[in-house]
Amino acid sequence: MSSLRLPIETGHLVLRPFERSDLDAVRRYHTLPSVQRYVERPTRYEEDVAAALAIMRSQVELHRPGETLTLAMVRKGDAVLVGHVSLKWSDATAGQGELRFAIDPAHSGKGYLTQALTALVDLAFDHFRIHRLMVRCDGRSHHSIKLMQKLGMRLEAHYREHALFQGEWDEELHFAMLDREWRPTAKVQELPMRARVA
Repeated sequence: MSSLRLPIETGHLVLRPFERSDLDAVRRYHTLPSVQRYVERPTRYEEDVAAALAIMRSQVELHRPGETLTLAMVRKGDAVLVGHVSLKWSDATAGQGELRFAIDPAHSGKGYLTQALTALVDLAFDHFRIHRLMVRCDGRSHHSIKLMQKLGMRLEAHYREHALFQGEWDEELHFAMLDREWRPTAKVQELPMRARVA
């Protein structure tokens, strides 16, 4: 496997490692209640955000199972950080990986996650030779469900009321895809950016 070359560019994004200067941008979306449900590490307070950023800054390579690569999604042109995507190498023997993501709700619905996750799927299958990718998402997140379907992932599990989050039962869906199912003809085309509404 050749060494990973970062950053990665898509039509409208630069996917790069996190930097110390990203703290304010991460705080803007990481502490929102609507995002808290999806992040791996709770970030309700200032020190939580700093700790989460430190972890994400260290996640820049995949050499062994258990490691995670996390990249900031930065908009081209104005360099606004809109969220992040992660690839976790779960198991080397079976070639398993997991995708994770979070986006600032102010920037959702504009095709950014489609582009970022498409690039990460390419990376997982083509560069890291992962055999199977999975994604977990909230059963109430219709946008995430549509996105997984658009990427060509299939629903493999629906865990009903499996955990409590802030007093509510959580519905978790598991989507997955095999490397042979991600063909060039099946890859998602970059979406045209929607005009911003003032």
